[in-house]
Amino acid sequence: MAFPLAPQPTFVPPTGGIVTYPAGSTANTLKATGFIPELWSGKMVEKFYNATVLAAISNTDYEGEIKSFGDKVNIRTKPTIVIKKYAADGLLEPDRPAGATVVLNIDQGRYWNTILDDVMRTQSDINLLSIWADDASEQMKITIDSDVLLGILGKAAAANRGATAGASSGDINLGVTGTPLVIANAPGVGEVSILDVILDLGQVLDEQNIPETGRWLLIPAWAATLIKKSELRQAYLSGDAVSMLRNGRIGMVDRFTIYTSNLLPKGEITGPPALAAGETVIYAGHPHALTFASQMTEMEVMRSEHTFGDLQRGLQVFGYEVIAPVALAQAVVSRA
Repeated sequence: MAFPLAPQPTFVPPTGGIVTYPAGSTANTLKATGFIPELWSGKMVEKFYNATVLAAISNTDYEGEIKSFGDKVNIRTKPTIVIKKYAADGLLEPDRPAGATVVLNIDQGRYWNTILDDVMRTQSDINLLSIWADDASEQMKITIDSDVLLGILGKAAAANRGATAGASSGDINLGVTGTPLVIANAPGVGEVSILDVILDLGQVLDEQNIPETGRWLLIPAWAATLIKKSELRQAYLSGDAVSMLRNGRIGMVDRFTIYTSNLLPKGEITGPPALAAGETVIYAGHPHALTFASQMTEMEVMRSEHTFGDLQRGLQVFGYEVIAPVALAQAVVSRA
């Protein structure tokens, strides 16, 4: 935007009368005639990205050497040994343990392809290709996170989700699409608190004998706000030196490390599995549940055959699998 110019100037003589400049006088035209040039800042406006959490909630134990789209990793699981009652003089019955095999297919790929014309590169005062590559890297992480978080919807063990969750109890309501858990800060009839949901998810994993160390919980931003508004905002209850409202960090609740994501699936999603309008999902689990493998197989800059310019493009292949459904739990919730 050009600097504003004053209206036609006037001259006020000492006598107090107002005298305009002679007719035909013109305003300042230095801007219009190019004597005052426009400048472009070398610093760009900061861009903010969705936080990605896949690295924190999954394992990459089986990533191996992924070279191209379509590879797969065969994962062997431990067999369950049958313990039998011994009786004197009885025959020992032999077993031949055989563990199942889980296949991790590297069958998904995402790419970007940009072009920078030579004249644009020559006339630009910043390195556009470098800036584009940085943004592409962030967008790639966001896209893959979104794909995986949607892909594991409904993949938790049957006893770890639904209205009758609990491998032992079978009476824990974690919500289903159509009748989600309605979460409120001050729960009324038919509503629950976010702390109730967290404790129920913890019990579900307890009943599956999931290790307490390493557990994680993934919640939407509004649920994180409800935690900070709950009783845990008091430092002496949260166990931190200062309250959540002072440092903005949720930390751990009931052995869960809390992560917040805006990439969680939310309705409407046609299924199965499905989510209705206004519904979202909360995941809880252990890194043993989800394995992820990824490889940036291509990253190249090359000359375009269609115009005078450089092509910059990249390809990332990946795959994921819930290899231990008992170590993953989900709740279908909505906000009151």
